Amino acid sequence: MKVYSEIIKNFSKQFEWQPEIVRLEAKLPSGFLGVKKLVIVGMGGSGLVGGLLKIFKPDLDIIIHRDYGLLALSDLNERLVILNSYSGDTEEVLDSFDKTLEMSLRAAVISTGGKLIELAKGNSIPFIQLPNVGLQPRMALGHQIKALLEIIGDKEGLKQASELANLLNPQDCENAGKNLAQKLKDFIPVIYSSARNSAVAYAWKIKFNETSKIPAFCNVFPELNHNEMNGFTNKNLSRNFYFIFLKDDEDNPRIQKRMETTAKLFKEKNLPIEVLELNDKNIFHKIFSSLILADWTSYYLAEEYGVDPEQTPLIEEFKKIIQ
Repeated sequence: MKVYSEIIKNFSKQFEWQPEIVRLEAKLPSGFLGVKKLVIVGMGGSGLVGGLLKIFKPDLDIIIHRDYGLLALSDLNERLVILNSYSGDTEEVLDSFDKTLEMSLRAAVISTGGKLIELAKGNSIPFIQLPNVGLQPRMALGHQIKALLEIIGDKEGLKQASELANLLNPQDCENAGKNLAQKLKDFIPVIYSSARNSAVAYAWKIKFNETSKIPAFCNVFPELNHNEMNGFTNKNLSRNFYFIFLKDDEDNPRIQKRMETTAKLFKEKNLPIEVLELNDKNIFHKIFSSLILADWTSYYLAEEYGVDPEQTPLIEEFKKIIQ
């Protein structure tokens, strides 16, 4: 497991990378400047980064597509379709690429290689080729967010993201992750956040699923107060869960009040809760410092359970069966 811990320790180095948009006949150094409507296509770890961009750029109209084909949107012709597959061979993303070509939509590709880059080259679709350094997609979010920012031509965003190479020190929260993992052992994590931070909560969930090989779930305020929280009145079943609240001082004050009240009610029912503050040197620091903590926590949980934190054998077995 030493290798995986080194991946976490070196995560901030991803923000040193300078992405470049290329296509066969020209380079597009300024990206798609002025684009305001996006469809970001991606599955699994490659699907996470679009939600993180939404947190940073709430002014953009971003739709995350995690399926075959494309959504039947009335304004699809006005949107830029960004197809993101870390491996370049994701079945659903390749199908969306075909649909994009069929409809003659504006498109760009992000990948380390594979069939997706080949198709982009063959059809003169602009692309960014990510560094192929043998990471799992969920561990390459630094490279992926910088690629997205380059495509939309967000120079300020690229500057802020690049600053994380020096601002982020993954080892700062290693002990916190190890301690949280010890608390979570033998529990099922449930991660709660505001709707605006839902992509962070979802990334925590995925890291528990893929790294620790355990079930994990997430939901958002205020919706969970209208249904899900009532399910935890069943004491026999509820004792299996451990709740992680992602607290953000920039959330709507009413959301903060809901989070505090829910935590109080859960504690009164002896449900275990951890409230984690989302720190804020800049918005990217807030996002990625939380996700590094998720990496350490899920890594040390994998160690507690004696499982390989890197590979996803059940997913690979499933892929072989459906081929």
